[in-house]
Amino acid sequence: MTPLAATVALVQFLFGTTWTLYVIYLPQLAQASGIGREWVPWILVADQLVFAAMDVATGFWIDRVRAALGRLGPWILAGTLVTSVAFLALPFAGASAGVLLAAIAVWAITSSALRSPPWALLSRYAATPSVPWLSALVLAGTCVASAIAPYLGIALRGIDPRVPFVLSTLTLAAAVIVLAAAERRLPPNPPAEPKAPPPLRGAAYFAGMLILALGFQVHFALNSAPRYLHFAAREQLPYLMPVFWVGFAIAMMVAGRILARWGAAEALAIAAALGALAMLGAALAPFLIWLLATELAAGASWGLASVAAYSAAVAFGRSGREGRFLGSLFALLAVAVAARIALAGSGAAQSYAFSVLQPWLPQTLWLCAGLVLLAGRLR
Repeated sequence: MTPLAATVALVQFLFGTTWTLYVIYLPQLAQASGIGREWVPWILVADQLVFAAMDVATGFWIDRVRAALGRLGPWILAGTLVTSVAFLALPFAGASAGVLLAAIAVWAITSSALRSPPWALLSRYAATPSVPWLSALVLAGTCVASAIAPYLGIALRGIDPRVPFVLSTLTLAAAVIVLAAAERRLPPNPPAEPKAPPPLRGAAYFAGMLILALGFQVHFALNSAPRYLHFAAREQLPYLMPVFWVGFAIAMMVAGRILARWGAAEALAIAAALGALAMLGAALAPFLIWLLATELAAGASWGLASVAAYSAAVAFGRSGREGRFLGSLFALLAVAVAARIALAGSGAAQSYAFSVLQPWLPQTLWLCAGLVLLAGRLR
């Protein structure tokens, strides 16, 4: 199963990179089409809300497809080809706002094929004990894509957007073709496993994950850069921000063992508590080395929470309903991103009231999430 998980990780990495390219070039593309820059944040919010709605719908649909036809690869590939054409059309939209918005809408709707379905495909064949390790391997792709995002912003300055859009589209399509081909070499009907009890109550799981995701967004996207600027020049930010993702990657190496020992519910609560302490340490850091250490710990906590969250989603859906739970998890993460972008785009993030709460908000949210997750454990 490791080669299949590595292929899914590659797909997640390439999809994450295409999203970064989209965010980098959207202001330029919007301006060329006559759309004011003040609308760019709201386009991104709309994208995330479409992602959330389609993640849930696709999750339920993919469960039906799997039950009826067995193979998921051809459907993922079909969705990828449509989303690739739409993504490729973005830098060629010219001066037409309507064409650009239509291409964005098609891309946002069809890109749900690249989010939860590859995870559902992997979970179909993965034995339950291997799910945490395989989840960690797949999340490594997302981790690398997030870590290199600041460097892409520097490397792509002055480059015609058509060049990276074409290259990223072709490589993503090629990776999904490899994924579909890999599934064809696997048995169409993997042996059934006994259904294990869920690790915690579903309501507590989803509420806790939403609170964790909101805290992560505030910490990493809103708090980290200003904290670094207390001790370093702005030019150093692209080299400092990835420290969080280094911690995330370190957690991937040990998350499977932690889950095997404690279980998903306890691992989520532990990650929430450790992450809250790390974020508090970042808010109070007196010098750069301290801040780097706390960012490393915060990234490791989010990494452990992510592996536990995806493993729990698979456990909830085992067997035959993984798609809807994985899709719902992706939807929660998209809603958290939309809330953060809306907060910044509306100007609320720059208000005095929010500036007073902002340094203490991430750790407060993570402590609340830990309490919710502990209260929702099933014995």
